Amino acid sequence: MFQALGDWVAYSLLGLSPESRFGQAVQFFVMDTVMIFFLITVIIYIMGWLRSFVSPERVRLYLRGKPVWLQRLLAIILGAFTPFCSCSSIPLFIGFVEAGIPLGVTFSFLIASPMINEVAVVLLAAVVGWKVAALYVIAGMVVAWFGGILLQKMKPERWVEEYVWQIHMGETPAIKQDTSLRGRHRFAVQEVKDIVGRIWKWVVAGVAVGALFHGFVPQQWVSEHLSGDNWWTVPLAVVIGVPLYTSAEGVVPVVDALLGKDVPLGTTLALMMSVVALSLPEMMILRKVIKMPLIVRFVAVLTVSFILVGYLFNFLEGKL
Repeated sequence: MFQALGDWVAYSLLGLSPESRFGQAVQFFVMDTVMIFFLITVIIYIMGWLRSFVSPERVRLYLRGKPVWLQRLLAIILGAFTPFCSCSSIPLFIGFVEAGIPLGVTFSFLIASPMINEVAVVLLAAVVGWKVAALYVIAGMVVAWFGGILLQKMKPERWVEEYVWQIHMGETPAIKQDTSLRGRHRFAVQEVKDIVGRIWKWVVAGVAVGALFHGFVPQQWVSEHLSGDNWWTVPLAVVIGVPLYTSAEGVVPVVDALLGKDVPLGTTLALMMSVVALSLPEMMILRKVIKMPLIVRFVAVLTVSFILVGYLFNFLEGKL
């Protein structure tokens, strides 16, 4: 359906040639834009219903008092299935500290939450298949687990801003929420409006980049510069991903275009992880609660992890 719409707009309505690079780029842009926004709207609405049952406060209280290994596992699962926006990072961080949850567990949550975004995972599955999406989720959970452990071993408490330790959040009265079907429907609709309103420009930008790459970058150039035979392509993909700030949803069409040009799976996943988990805005927000030495270590741990994941999946790609 989406491909037919893209074909009609590009080749019938606009009269572009299917053989031209511009025609292929326009077809890709129309097809992916409509498909991604349709899927985003449906998925966010469904997840809005589920998120009406969960709040950052509930997450914090649920993790309190559990064994560390179980806290870490639950933090990763909760981060994957109940992702909160970057603006929630500070209250969640402070709440976890106040609850006595180890900082390593908190970092596992902060790694998993943006990386294993449920909307992006479903979009990734729709665009490139469930196999790739499942591999991405597994890699994200492994990075979140061991990344949190490694950061905990660095004794990160010394780099937390002093005011964080002085805050006592206490028990705040629960906000009364409309739990009727109509109330949950309104909450889900508002989630769609808020999230789509916040990410639409990044989605369009991501589709545009993917369309340009799909239509104008020659296959030979890709083979020469992004081939799995070149050891430096994975580190380069991670470095490129840091300043390319976009939402997890916005990077999916770029992933589609890269894989369509036979860029190795590991290189592509390394780029995606870097874009969604090492964004500059996220680091700026975290800087409000942790000091620069910990920011540097956090970035270093993730960078090395993404490079290793990229090499691993490039090695396994032919065997999967």
